[in-house]
Amino acid sequence: MRTTITLDENTHTFASYYAHARGLTLSAAIDELIRKAQAAPAQIQHSPHGFPIFPPTGRTITSEIVKQLAEEEFDPEQFA
Repeated sequence: MRTTITLDENTHTFASYYAHARGLTLSAAIDELIRKAQAAPAQIQHSPHGFPIFPPTGRTITSEIVKQLAEEEFDPEQFA
């Protein structure tokens, strides 16, 4: 099916890098990402204060980790 969509600039950049890293067209990459989102858990739980609660991964996200990530430059390879 052919359709036209408008993407946020960051979303377009991400989808373009994703497509390039996998050797896909942009359309195929967006289709794949949407299908992956459909297969993901349906509900994100929220705390009583409205913040999303993520499933435990065994790692604690500290303020030092957040600061380090904020100081790093965007590396599209991390999303590939």
